Amino acid sequence: MSTSPTAATAATPPSPQSARMARKVAGASFIGTALESYDFYVFGTAAALVLNRIFFPDVDAATGILLSFLTLGMGFVARPLGAILFGHIGDRAGRKTSLIGTIVLMGTATGAVGLLPDYNTIGIWAPLLLVLLRLLQGLAVGGEWGGSILIATEHAPARRRALYAAIPQIGSPVGTIMVTGIFLLLASVSDEAMAAGVWRIPFLLAFPFMGIALYLRLAIDETPVFKDVAKAHQVTRIPLAEVLRHQWRAVLVAAAAALLGIGSYFLMTTYTQAYGVSQLGLSESTVLNAALVGSVLQLATIPAFGLLATRIGSARMVLAGAVATLLISFPLYFIISNATTPVYILTILIGGIAPTAAWAALGGLMADLFPARTGFTAMSLAYSIAGILSGFTPSITQGFSNATGGAWWHPGVVLALMSLITIAGALAARRMSGQNTDAALKVQA
Repeated sequence: MSTSPTAATAATPPSPQSARMARKVAGASFIGTALESYDFYVFGTAAALVLNRIFFPDVDAATGILLSFLTLGMGFVARPLGAILFGHIGDRAGRKTSLIGTIVLMGTATGAVGLLPDYNTIGIWAPLLLVLLRLLQGLAVGGEWGGSILIATEHAPARRRALYAAIPQIGSPVGTIMVTGIFLLLASVSDEAMAAGVWRIPFLLAFPFMGIALYLRLAIDETPVFKDVAKAHQVTRIPLAEVLRHQWRAVLVAAAAALLGIGSYFLMTTYTQAYGVSQLGLSESTVLNAALVGSVLQLATIPAFGLLATRIGSARMVLAGAVATLLISFPLYFIISNATTPVYILTILIGGIAPTAAWAALGGLMADLFPARTGFTAMSLAYSIAGILSGFTPSITQGFSNATGGAWWHPGVVLALMSLITIAGALAARRMSGQNTDAALKVQA
């Protein structure tokens, strides 16, 4: 791995006068990420609840859900390309320029889903166009996350970077709350009305949300770290080539560390929602309420875990979250398989706390691994690799369910496996970045 300063510690440390700007940028980064998360998660919720009936009506219900989940996963296939494209822009032209591009592409692709004719209108072109728009969503998200983390941490005070790295992560539950709240409002309409066009509303809302996010992104200043890199003429001509040549081990380590934080959402929310409705006989409002309550709890747990990460280190925080998740994987799904409505909601609520620790500290872990000159590309690429595996979690788990006859333990196997991979990644990240980060913080304090 390169011995250059990390993205979090490179160049001139923020001055006291920049503290206000750091808070402004972190807040804007959070809001932009929340709206971008809304765009991405609205597809996941719709895939679990309604898209199979709209775009795959000629197959049985189980196959339709599987096809919807596969379409959901296609968005993750495009993430590495988005990481390369927007990472190149972010490492050469600046973090701000790249983040403006991601929000425009994401908002346009999501809104266009709401305008898409269904299968009964244009036949096979409907699911094909749906996959295309999902690929464009994935392209945008491929560059969004790494840029949001960087623009927050590169403005942050040295000793609070782990906390600032957690702030954009709050956008994920906020996006979930927005999506879940809208679908709960729509749950009262009939199935006929939903299929007739009500399902389009959450997607069409992406257009005004894009306008809000774009306004906020335009108001963000470029980071002092990137300015110093540019001033020192250290901008990399081909960031991807440098990452693949010198930082590929760190990319794989970061991807492993990210797997649980990303994948647990799509297992415990998207897949478990469909599982709860189709296998356990729970109502759609029950599974949506469980996701909503869990997301509200994350508004407190994510910053709390981010603050704790400033004391014990981001890699240790990810490690602790993964170990705790491993321990609860099978008990969690045993309880869910026999749960009544209140027990289901309570189990999802408590079971989501441990993976949240791994999610909250993920940005800080990655920021400690990579040099500023290639930070955007490296972080985005690592996140995208983990995202590919995570995006197919619902379809893989559904296939596993079909193979095991819906055995209660089948989601527990998937959750435990993700936890083990993240444990290995966090341990390796701690070894690779811990000593250098501690030394850098002492110098800058």
